Amino acid sequence: MKKEYDFSDSIKNPYIKKLKKQISIRIENETVEYFKKLASEIDIPYQNLMNMYLRECAQNNFKPNIHWQK
Repeated sequence: MKKEYDFSDSIKNPYIKKLKKQISIRIENETVEYFKKLASEIDIPYQNLMNMYLRECAQNNFKPNIHWQK
């Protein structure tokens, strides 16, 4: 092993934007089942489908339409 390495010609990781963060989130059973059913119809993993949907919402700056009842 060398005492020093030259990183002056190195480049940033081109896949860094593709990394995913594992989180813990509470989602209603009905919502998960909906995405599981839809994902099985189009033959992709349901977590990928949920990620794709949430990414699209973020990219298009979708905001939920929430009305609080008094």
